Amino acid sequence: MKIAFIGLGNMGGSMAQNLLKSGHQVFGYDLSETALQHFAAAGGIVCDSPQAAAKQAEVVVSMLPAAKHVRDVYLGKHGILNVLQAGSLCIDSSTIDPQTIQEIAAAAQAKQVRVCDAPVSGGTLGAKDGTLTFMVGADDATFEAVKPVLSCMGKNLVHCGAVGTGQVAKICNNLILGISMTAVAEGMALGAKLGIDPQALAGVINSSTGRCWSSEIYNPWPDICANAPSSRGYTDGFAAQLMLKDLGLAVDAAQQAEQPVVLGSMVQKLYQQLCQDGHAHLDFSSIMHQYTTTPA
Repeated sequence: MKIAFIGLGNMGGSMAQNLLKSGHQVFGYDLSETALQHFAAAGGIVCDSPQAAAKQAEVVVSMLPAAKHVRDVYLGKHGILNVLQAGSLCIDSSTIDPQTIQEIAAAAQAKQVRVCDAPVSGGTLGAKDGTLTFMVGADDATFEAVKPVLSCMGKNLVHCGAVGTGQVAKICNNLILGISMTAVAEGMALGAKLGIDPQALAGVINSSTGRCWSSEIYNPWPDICANAPSSRGYTDGFAAQLMLKDLGLAVDAAQQAEQPVVLGSMVQKLYQQLCQDGHAHLDFSSIMHQYTTTPA
């Protein structure tokens, strides 16, 4: 297939490479020259604008930082809805509020273009390995239509319901993830302070009731998980500022629904402080810095 991929960062770049490995022709766009160079080296076709990529494609995949970027790419003055052919498919894998993607889908429907939200879980490791979980918000026909594309990039495809429900699932998942990562960091820091070897503590946690993804696969203490960002200076991961954004989405949605998120609000404040302290671009597991400045 001819696929446009807009947003080739830590997640999108690897996702696009998996589409290339599956034999698809991929037209890519990103603001980062470095990202475009990596994409080109993998066999992708570099384009100079989202429109230039989209006008050549049957399917568009977008992976962008925030709702304002998604809105601009789809609905802006130079938005891709102005050039897409009727019958095209659009998959937005960004994490944004449900209302924005619903608005975009409605505008696309008027042009006979189908849009679904398909945010992901699995982090940069999942993106590289092609094992992501996609949380898809779409009608039944659109979900079936996007399956072949998503299957090249992910292992689990979950149909959450109508457009927007993928985003609901994602912000709830990341609310839990932010809380669990903070809990693991707090427990690991306390154990180290009390004198237990961190490796021993992690071994206990991961064979006991404290076990979770944040402790077993992505432990925030350095050198517990060899492939985790914490073992490479918290680099090349899911940025703390993006976790802060997702927690903000969850807290905002909860306020609108008049639903309490007590732990989420507390963890949001910790990530705000982490970012203000200069760690916004480090992986979100660097929340460990809020508990100890020497986690080694």
